[in-house]
Amino acid sequence: MTFAFVIFLAFADLGAVKSEPDLNKRSELALQNANQALDEAHQASQANNDKALTAALAEVDDSVAVCYQSLEQTHSTPRKSRYYKRAELKLSALLRRLTTLRDEVDYESQSKVDAVIKKVSGTHDELLGEIMSKRK
Repeated sequence: MTFAFVIFLAFADLGAVKSEPDLNKRSELALQNANQALDEAHQASQANNDKALTAALAEVDDSVAVCYQSLEQTHSTPRKSRYYKRAELKLSALLRRLTTLRDEVDYESQSKVDAVIKKVSGTHDELLGEIMSKRK
């Protein structure tokens, strides 16, 4: 499978997620897509395919961003929304998996994984802050 085809497949999945009209479901689908992309990143690191690893990490980052944007667009109260709470739990699990990936990849690729961990961690912290905060 060529690199361009792998990128096409990855973005085709995220495109399908973005076309979901139900914002809550879109957020959950985006996190499922992030987990699939992380699986692809694990496979790419084992195969020493740096380009595929970079593409998969970008997919994880983009999927998490779509999830968060979808939740914000619902305009629901994060404290009472089960979708916010599910997303927080799934992001926490995703962070653990990313940390495991960082420990498995070679030294040159660790900075790429660290950048994604930093972004996902920031999104997780924002979600948790919104869930735990009182009404505005």
